[in-house]
Parts: sequence; C-alpha cells; structure tokens
Amino acid sequence: MIAIRDLSYTYPHGQSPALRHVDWAINDGEFVLLAGRSGSGKSTLLRCLNGLVPHFTGGVLGGTVVVDGIDVVSAGPRRLSRLVGFVAQDPEAQAVLDQVEREVAFALENAAIPPDDMRARVEEALALVELTPLRDRALSTLSGGERQRLTIAAALALRPRVLVLDEPTSQLDPQSAADVLRALVRLNKELGLTIVLAEHRLERVLRYADRLTYLEAGQIVVDGTVRQALAQLDDAGIDVAPPLVKVARALGWQPLPLTVTEGQAFAAQVAAAPPRPPSPQPAAVVPVLEIEGLRFAYHGRPALNGVELTIGAGEAVALVGRNGAGKSTLLKCIVGLLAAQAGEVRVAGRSTRGRSVADLCRAIGYLPQNPDDLLFAETVADELRTTLRNHRLPESAGEIAALLRELGLDGFHDVYPRDLSVGQRQRVALGAVTVTRPRLLLLDEPTRGLDGATKAALVAIWRRWLAGGAAILLVTHDVELAATIATRTVVLSEGKVIATGATSAVLGGSSPFAPQIARLFPGRDWLTPEDVVDNVAANVAANVALTRGQARHNGNDMENNDAPIDQNLYAPG
Repeated sequence: MIAIRDLSYTYPHGQSPALRHVDWAINDGEFVLLAGRSGSGKSTLLRCLNGLVPHFTGGVLGGTVVVDGIDVVSAGPRRLSRLVGFVAQDPEAQAVLDQVEREVAFALENAAIPPDDMRARVEEALALVELTPLRDRALSTLSGGERQRLTIAAALALRPRVLVLDEPTSQLDPQSAADVLRALVRLNKELGLTIVLAEHRLERVLRYADRLTYLEAGQIVVDGTVRQALAQLDDAGIDVAPPLVKVARALGWQPLPLTVTEGQAFAAQVAAAPPRPPSPQPAAVVPVLEIEGLRFAYHGRPALNGVELTIGAGEAVALVGRNGAGKSTLLKCIVGLLAAQAGEVRVAGRSTRGRSVADLCRAIGYLPQNPDDLLFAETVADELRTTLRNHRLPESAGEIAALLRELGLDGFHDVYPRDLSVGQRQRVALGAVTVTRPRLLLLDEPTRGLDGATKAALVAIWRRWLAGGAAILLVTHDVELAATIATRTVVLSEGKVIATGATSAVLGGSSPFAPQIARLFPGRDWLTPEDVVDNVAANVAANVALTRGQARHNGNDMENNDAPIDQNLYAPG
C-alpha cells in the first residue's frame, strides 16, 4: 500500500534535513505505530503520505513516495485526499466550518458525494467517535478532546483506504481514547483500512499495532513487530517502554506482556511487601489557590457547578475528567479569561475579582491547551523576553538561556517558534509563562506532543519549582503523568468535583482513570513501575531478614547442642 524509497526532505530555510534516506514499506491492511522523540520527523514523514510535504510546505524532497500505486509528489494532495485520510496533531487548524455536522459533511460536499450517501456517512462517522449528541453544537463550544474526535470523524467520512493520524489521542481522556482506538481497530480488521498512527503514549496503542517503527533524527532506526522493536530499542538504550513493559523487564516476565490482561497472571505471583508504617500527617501549608463555590455557564449551559478546591505551596494537584467536564473552563476562570457567575477565587490570599488578566499573570503562569495562542515573537528567546518586558522585569540572557536549556530547547534561541514541532512549541510556551517564576502554575495538557524523555525532564523541573514553594494545578488526560507528579488528584464530572484525595486512592485500580500499574496491581496503592520494584525489593529484604533471624535462632539451638552450623544454608536466595 505504501512504498517509500530513499526519502530525504529539507524544509525551506532548514539548516539540516528533517528526513534522511528513509526506506519504509507498509502492506495493505497493516496497523503501524510510528514513534520517536519530539522533533524526530514523525509529522513530516506522515505529511509525505498525502502530499502536504512538499506541495504545501515547499522545500527540497528527494526519493519517492508511492501510495496504492500513485506517486504522491506527481499527484499532489487533491488527488490523494480521497485515498489518504489525514488527522493532524493540531485539530484546531483543520476545522473549516463552525458546526459539528457541517464540518463532517464539508469534505463530502467537495467530493460531490450524493446527498443520501452523504447523510449515511455523516451518521456513521459521528457514531464511530461518539459525537452524535453534539452534532448541532458550535465548534467554539467544544473541548479540545471533542475537537480532536471531530477531526477524526471528518477524515473517516470519506472512507479512505489509508488513514494517517498524528497523535490522535493526545487530547482525549482514557475512555474516549480507548473508544477511538477500538473504532480504528474495527475499521482495520473488518474493512482492511491501512492505518499509520504516530503516538507518544505507547501504553495506549501497542496492543493494537502490528508493527512499531521508531524514528530518530529523521531516520528509521528500528522497524519490526511490536515485541521485536521493543527489544531492539531496549538493546539500543532507547527507553520508550510503557509502565507495564518496564515492570515486566525488571521482574523478568516472559513472554513480554503488552496488555494488563496479559500481565495479570504474572502480577498474581508478585508478593506484596509488608505494610509500611503510616506516613506522618503533613504539616499545614499556606494556601496558594483557594476556590469556593465557583459557578460558570456557557449561554445558560452549566460548565462549573459549585467547585471547591484549595492548593498549598509545594503541592501538585492533578485535575482529571472526561472531555467536556469543565477542566479547561476552571483554569480560565482562575486566570480571569472567563468571569465566574458565582463563587470566589483567591491567589496567595488575594481575591481575583475585578483584577485584570495582566495583573493576575504576575502571580499565575497559565499554559493553555493550544501553545500557539501564546506564540507571536520572531524567535524562541524573544518569547521569553516579551514576557519579562510586559511585567517590567529585568531581562537576563543567562537566565533565559538556562531556562531554555532546562526545557530541552538549547540551540533553538533564534528559531521562529511556529517552525517547531507541536511538542517543541509546547515547551517554548511553557518557558514564556514561567520565566517570571510565578507562585501558581496552571498547566492545561502540558505534555501533549511530548516524548517520554522530555516529559521526564519537565517533571524534574516541576519538582524543583515545587520544592521552591510553587503550586501546580495540572489538567491532564495522561494518567501516567498524574501518577508520577501529583500528590493529590481531583476528578471533575459535568462541572462538579466528584472525587478528591491522595492520588494513590483516587487513581486506584477500579478508577476509569487508573494508570497501567494500578490496574495491574489493584488494591496495593502502586501507581508507577518504581512503586512495584521498590515494594518487591522491600518484600525480598523482609524475607531475607526473617530468614536470617530464623537462622540465628536455629544457630543458638545448635550451639547449645554443640552442633556445627552451615552458614551457607541461610544465604539470601
């Protein structure tokens, strides 16, 4: 279905090729997962499959790309649009019309699909991504996840033979992501649709893929079945394995499980460590954010309904919930972009009522879902300088360089921000809102488009900021991130707080937002691979101590009987 030979590509004014001598073949009906670090060339490679590269982007392309016997460069995007359905990283950039049903029908109208067939296809596409109840909604009222599902529906409506998706679950809650992926698997298995999907959250997709292709610096470095590719990546020292696979490797499980169901038989044999003594009650902290009875409605439709929340200095709180639950709305009310109809918000003890957004942003760093909303300067470094100028703060080239280095953007100082990948733009925007070192950080899907290594680096940065007294309210669908960084988790549903507490309790094995490890070991308060390995090690240590204690007891008895002791009998293991 897809044959790529010696493909190289350089963007206009690019200093180096984005793709280098790529050879790649995908069979009809395959489901291929494309992985790689942010900026490795994944999006560029996907855009070569429908002709957006080079017809839309310009630049210099060498080699050949053939899809279903059609030379992509010769045919161009118009001809390829009926054959290759494309879902970009940024769903906002793909929308044309202002209403859900019309948006799905737009491509069908342009393709001159007969009206009866068009209606059937629209119904089918909306149902596949569970948007039928929202068919009459304006796009401006949709959440980021709902916009993402709409983009997928619009691509599916044309019934392409190849579906190319660039991080299609990045803004979806776990349940919506699973529903969309299961729909794609149905199309793949039942209709033979060829699927090429780029994703950083491998734990969501590995179980469905036939192959895993890993891209690094514009070159394919690993390509094979999922288990083969994971083994090759591990041998190469490239750590992209999801939590389940990390635990399986650490404990020597074979064959390597790819799903929680496959891992449960192994997990049942893992003994829990002895109960740990209860942790001391944390000392009272000074509240940085206080929310009381907050209410907000869009055109009479309630979005927040009496929200109560307090966050103290040094505390990271994850806010989770289904798409459209009101999470982003809550952040916008806190920072003053939306005016709450009732309730009170205080930051550092001071009410936000009547204060301007500019004033609030002296104490609040707000990172929206779409990083492009914050990017308008000519260079990456200028984005950070602009923030400092707006707040009349001194500009320190050394501090700007240090923050960019922390964010993994060293060497991008003079690059135009919108030329960067989505993950890189996300980090530039994060730098722009945190260069003033605000007391409170509001982060809306901050790891969207980020690879595991970059995400881990950000977590390390956030922990340093927390240790310095900052507070973080983190909206995320990445439950593995919440398990790693959040001390508390709040679940929002239809504008109401329905659960709040310690992350280990709220994200337990029965929660729809449970991370892989919590589902693998329900009831044990384990959330991360480190929790499992540490507790297993503690259990082994306890058993060794018990054995040694018994050895000493037996040794005393033997000594009393003047019998020799075999010291090796009690050696660990």
